[in-house]
Amino acid sequence: MCGRKTLTKGKIEIMEELLVDEWEDTFDWEPSYNIAPTQMSPILLNDGIRKVKPMYWGLVPSWAKDKTIGAKMINARSKTLEEKPSFQSLIYQKRCIVISDGYFEWKREGSKKIPYYIRDPDGKLLPMAGLWDEWVDKQEKRWLTYTVITTDPSNQINHIHNRMPVILDKPEMDLWINFDYPPNEALTCLKPYEKLLELYPVSTFVNSPANNSNQCILPNENLNALTMF
Repeated sequence: MCGRKTLTKGKIEIMEELLVDEWEDTFDWEPSYNIAPTQMSPILLNDGIRKVKPMYWGLVPSWAKDKTIGAKMINARSKTLEEKPSFQSLIYQKRCIVISDGYFEWKREGSKKIPYYIRDPDGKLLPMAGLWDEWVDKQEKRWLTYTVITTDPSNQINHIHNRMPVILDKPEMDLWINFDYPPNEALTCLKPYEKLLELYPVSTFVNSPANNSNQCILPNENLNALTMF
């Protein structure tokens, strides 16, 4: 599961690193250390050019009766995408990249859950595979929403959790959002990320979505020192 993530880089850094061609004019992004479900964040699409649009985390299918279903659809399991009505058509039409530079996972230790922060050791972005959809409410307001695709954990992550987000390298990013490629090729991206990651325990300060500062990602000195696998 991936239920909390970060994007601490600003617009210019994101555009340069991901070779973004267009950023929606009305979207003013402020770096976040604690992105939670239902919150808005930048999502990368490709409709001939690489374009960033703001979307809410928690997929609301176009056919949904109301948007409350989104809170239950923050993740989509890679192995069942083609079986679930909510995701089947999106694989062929609405693949996206969830822009992030890290995420949190909670490790159960006895009766406690210890939050860990997971990121690229060089501070680069960790682009995640996602699906998006558009839902229109009764007032004809358009809601763009997304879900993060998860897969089995890598050897680095399996001691913390039994799932991890699908993290894409640069060639996989192009394969995932470029619809010139057949869907079966894009689906080959949905696998555990085996490159080196940096992970360490952080304070339970991050547990509250209301907390959004660099304190969320500081190592918890009361537990283990910075750990790399």
